[in-house]
Amino acid sequence: MRWWKAVGLAGAAGVVATGVVVVRAERRRRAYTPDQVREQLHMRFAQATSAQAAAETAAPVPLDAGGIRKRIRHLFQR
Repeated sequence: MRWWKAVGLAGAAGVVATGVVVVRAERRRRAYTPDQVREQLHMRFAQATSAQAAAETAAPVPLDAGGIRKRIRHLFQR
């Protein structure tokens, strides 16, 4: 058997293995009912909004008008 035949067979085996993985993932995805998908999306949305609300109420950073000027001057003084 020539080396290029072995490479071709290995490539074909890789394509088949990738197809198997894709088919399994598709079957798993289609196993959910629309109600289950909707419930998952509502849960994710609730988590995202609660995390965003927590980040907004954590500690607002005070805006300093001269802060940017001070930083730029500090950079040029180095």
